[in-house]
Amino acid sequence: MELPGLDRRCAERSCRRLDFLPLKCDACEEVFCKDHIRYDDHACGSAYKKNVQVPVCPLCNAPVPVQRGEIPDVVVGAHMDKDCNYNPAQQKQRIFTNKCLKPGCKRKEMMKVVCDQCGGNFCIKHRHPLDHDCRGSSRPASKAGYAAMMRAAESAFKSPGAIGLPSNGSLQHNRCR
Repeated sequence: MELPGLDRRCAERSCRRLDFLPLKCDACEEVFCKDHIRYDDHACGSAYKKNVQVPVCPLCNAPVPVQRGEIPDVVVGAHMDKDCNYNPAQQKQRIFTNKCLKPGCKRKEMMKVVCDQCGGNFCIKHRHPLDHDCRGSSRPASKAGYAAMMRAAESAFKSPGAIGLPSNGSLQHNRCR
């Protein structure tokens, strides 16, 4: 069984291979085989329209414009000698500058983690008000935070050895019941 109309011949004069998966050049719109699809392989006359590359300076990461016919390496070298804004001190900038305010913690974070209650900057481990003994307000800003504090207080109240107030109102130790 043949597949009529699917085969095309490579447009390269020296090749003319019959290809069932032909590729169309996006610059000159001609059909080529896999061996001649690159602009350089078929000496594409329209390659200048599509083959535009802008080299980047390896020091300052700035794009360096290259005119047609110039060698990119030479232009980038000239940029590095004259126009480059490379600052070696910029490489030494510290990333982790936000120190945790919890006493005894020496961790630093890349970005600020600010407590909604007290406005202090803390690490990921101490970001919640319960973890850094927050003194910002009497009640957390969210209902979930308030519920967590109530559960923590309730579990501390029910723990063995805690002094509790039974329903009858008399003060006694939990272990003596």
